[in-house]
Amino acid sequence: MPVALQIARIMTVAHLADMTWEDVRELDAARTVAILPIGAVEAHGPHLPLATDVIIAEAMARAGAANLDAGDIAVFVLPALSYTPADFAATFPGTVSMHKETLTALLLDIARSLTRQGFPMLALANAHLDPANLGSIETAQRAARAENLLAIVFPDVSKKPWALRLTEEFKSGACHAGRYETSVVMAARPELVREDIRGTLPPNPASLSDAIRAGLKNFEDAQGPQAYFGYPADATAAEGERTIAVLGTILEQAILAEWPE
Repeated sequence: MPVALQIARIMTVAHLADMTWEDVRELDAARTVAILPIGAVEAHGPHLPLATDVIIAEAMARAGAANLDAGDIAVFVLPALSYTPADFAATFPGTVSMHKETLTALLLDIARSLTRQGFPMLALANAHLDPANLGSIETAQRAARAENLLAIVFPDVSKKPWALRLTEEFKSGACHAGRYETSVVMAARPELVREDIRGTLPPNPASLSDAIRAGLKNFEDAQGPQAYFGYPADATAAEGERTIAVLGTILEQAILAEWPE
């Protein structure tokens, strides 16, 4: 799809916070998906904002919603969850973390509220890959099924098949505030990228994924003393636009795969 057309569709996506209660009442709830962006407020190198994961999650949510709007499923985007478990970055100034049980409880309360209003599905556009955050989401999914709530759809981009669709840097695991994430922020919120710093950062090829599998618990021990991994100096807005489109397609396909026909 041409970038201009994709941007035009994204600009028309409905956001729940912008609607009135009467607007919501007029929706066909049984044919409507709620999308919840999930990010974090945590360190992302010296060149990206603390809200990087929120920015990426919101871009993913808008792109997925725009794709769905082109079909016969209605959709709206909820306000993002910005505060989540962020254990790996906890020692860096500005990082705001929460207990994993808190996030699980919050997701379940959102699911209960949407279920009461007749919505059949809550889709999670998650860009925060801290193990504690992913575990909280998976626990909420299981609890929602046990409680017979609406379906919680969660395409975990850290796992197959979704991870295979993303960039080579992402698949290497050296991708926190590196080329992958920096490119997305350059596309979505370029004014927040510290370009004077970004271009001077040397590569850090240490794989955060390998560090997690090895049982390490923070960025410093994982060889990320400045809270970045990968190749931020190589980032481009064009790559970010392509990545946002892929993330939107991942979200769309995960929703359609579980949509009750």
